[in-house]
Amino acid sequence: MRGMTVQFIAPISPASHLSAARITAFAGYHAEQCQVEVVTETGSTNADLLARVASSDRSSALKAPTLLAAQTQTAGRGRAGRAWLTAPSAALTFSLAWPFAAPLQTLVGLPLAVGVAIAETLADFGVEVQLKWPNDVLQGGRKLAGILIETASAPDQQLWAVIGIGINLAMPEQLQEQIGRRTASLPAAAAQDRDLLLGSLLGALAQAMRQFEDAGLAAFVERWNRLHAFAGQQVLILDQGKTLHEGRALGIDQIGRLLLQTDGGSSPIAIMAGDISLRPKED
Repeated sequence: MRGMTVQFIAPISPASHLSAARITAFAGYHAEQCQVEVVTETGSTNADLLARVASSDRSSALKAPTLLAAQTQTAGRGRAGRAWLTAPSAALTFSLAWPFAAPLQTLVGLPLAVGVAIAETLADFGVEVQLKWPNDVLQGGRKLAGILIETASAPDQQLWAVIGIGINLAMPEQLQEQIGRRTASLPAAAAQDRDLLLGSLLGALAQAMRQFEDAGLAAFVERWNRLHAFAGQQVLILDQGKTLHEGRALGIDQIGRLLLQTDGGSSPIAIMAGDISLRPKED
């Protein structure tokens, strides 16, 4: 969809209802091998797909890349086991299960590639966003979307990545107070047709997964760095609230590490992801 102007197509399904058929139609040829499923409510779309990856029941096991979208998600998870708080119709919550032939260690930079696919798709809808290392999408400095990737092996030893994504649509004031910080919400025009938005995201993600399989993170590094929310800014690297490093954020390297130029350091240091948080120094 890069370079295209998205036009909204009637009929538009109600905001509270998603249509698997319309999502599939809007996803295009990149996602033609993907299955699309929609449920009214579930605890966690990631947990549901991970259970199916591990299942020995052939009737429920995954046989192809599968997108699972929930109209309401009651027990969503963020990075490091944190809760992803949302409310009915307040967010677009979905997961994509994708099989990989490559070994597990090659998937280290996958959240960064996913962030690029989300950002570039939202740009097609007129929404300019930035990326925060390692797995957040920001708009105007506030969190608009989060990414959680978990992996599992099927009984036949096939490796699957389950990519969970939550995009804020209309966050109630009470929920923002519960979260403890202000968040961004997708403009109403971009969320007018959620099937179109989700289908477009699925098409972009499917294309990105194939690019990642073919070229690894190298296909995304330059694109990610162009979208870097804190490029050239002083930032803090925190671990459970304690400052580990302070310096100027430069961007990511070829394996997805954040490069940080510290005061007095002759060369940038490389920060690996983990339960580590990045904050602008002024915060």
